[in-house]
Amino acid sequence: MRVGFILKPDKTEAGALLEDLVPWLREQGHVPVVTTEDQIAPAGSEVVPENEMGEAVDLAVALGGDGTMLRAARLVSDHERPVLGINLGQLGFLAGFAPSEAKDALTAALTGTLKTTKRMRLAVTFTRPHAPPVIRYALNDAVLHQGAMARLVEIDAFVDGEFVASYRADGLIIATPTGSTAYNMAAGGPIVVPGQDAMTLTPICAHALTNRPLVIGASATIRLQLGADVRGVLLTVDAQWGHSFLPGDLVEMTTAPKPLVMFRSKQSFFDVMRDKLHWGARSDKKARGGI
Repeated sequence: MRVGFILKPDKTEAGALLEDLVPWLREQGHVPVVTTEDQIAPAGSEVVPENEMGEAVDLAVALGGDGTMLRAARLVSDHERPVLGINLGQLGFLAGFAPSEAKDALTAALTGTLKTTKRMRLAVTFTRPHAPPVIRYALNDAVLHQGAMARLVEIDAFVDGEFVASYRADGLIIATPTGSTAYNMAAGGPIVVPGQDAMTLTPICAHALTNRPLVIGASATIRLQLGADVRGVLLTVDAQWGHSFLPGDLVEMTTAPKPLVMFRSKQSFFDVMRDKLHWGARSDKKARGGI
């Protein structure tokens, strides 16, 4: 099989692990593939531009943290290639395997014994008058926000053409269930268990106390547009792509046609929440029924 590797920006630890995995894979008859952009190509590996990675491999391995998983999702999800995350970052919500587990996890993935799960993505369509629409895909979220200027922005939100509210806030987050534990959670939005067909719409520091987060069905289409003053307003997608706003610009979001397919670790979602965020954890004494 052809195994693609996608590395975190600080490639020191990822490069060392890659140097170990490439000859190990070749000994088993597999073809390691790396990207031109990562600028690390151990002997015996094939090099392709990152925009060809999805077509060039059978599965992908992200060596890094959740940001590297977001990049991997962008590169291979449209080709429905599964992604294995080896966590070299801090939290590792998506990259579910430790470096010490890399070879065992890869062996299980290559032999078909490692289970996969599907994570919903957003299709984000940015439209400017008299210009072709631009479509980007988000595994975590799309955020409409003020850039460098510390002031409120007015955002009109519609769901399936029906007016929802006019938000005066620092910005607005549209998140998937996967992204509900990222910026959305930090902004006070709801945590949504992965696998639910839903999107969350969460204002950032809303001026009105009655502006609360909403959970919306995944089949809906959310449309956002701005008031007259659009100075400095940005749209960012998974914090990896950004675009400035001009008067008349629109952005629409709905479920992407193809999800991210990722390999599952042994930890459940709730295990990860307790382990990474110490969320709802009980002491050993209380867990055993003590006081």
